[in-house]
Amino acid sequence: MPTTPLRLAVIIGSTRDGRFGPTVADWFTALAERHSGFDLDVIDVADLELPANQPGWGAERTPALTALAERVDAADAFVVVTPEYNHSFPAALKHFIDLHRTEWVAKPVAFVSYGGHGGGLRAVEQLRLVFAELHCATIRDGVSFHNGWDHFGEDGRAHEENGAAGAAKVMLDQLAWWAKALRTARTENPY
Repeated sequence: MPTTPLRLAVIIGSTRDGRFGPTVADWFTALAERHSGFDLDVIDVADLELPANQPGWGAERTPALTALAERVDAADAFVVVTPEYNHSFPAALKHFIDLHRTEWVAKPVAFVSYGGHGGGLRAVEQLRLVFAELHCATIRDGVSFHNGWDHFGEDGRAHEENGAAGAAKVMLDQLAWWAKALRTARTENPY
């Protein structure tokens, strides 16, 4: 019995000038496109016109925020591509996450991180806490680029990507399993 492809939203969390996030995200989305069963939606936080302030509870959303919320809600799973800034994740990413609530619930989230010696892992640790509060299931395995810029050429292609590509495949396999299981659960017994 054929099923509808899983909708995977890949979220690029960095908004810094000269950022490295799109390079990592392009590498990852190319792998995800080859993985069976996913329909991709790339959401680049840098491209969004988010309000400066957090709207109050029950406040009417602007048309742009409504369209963005529909994209988040349509996703069956998420991959957050994040750098590590000062042992944490970017403020713009947190603001994007906080603009949505019910859209995240009962969905899996995986992480591709990059940074200096820590490879973005401290950012991921904190993001796990945020997504737990939003009733998401975070995937244990992820992809991390320690000194990330050393793993890619000027053309954006990864050097010696076997290790990272293998980690991404494991993560995508697990993410697909969780996405299918949770989509079935949300359909049969809404959260």
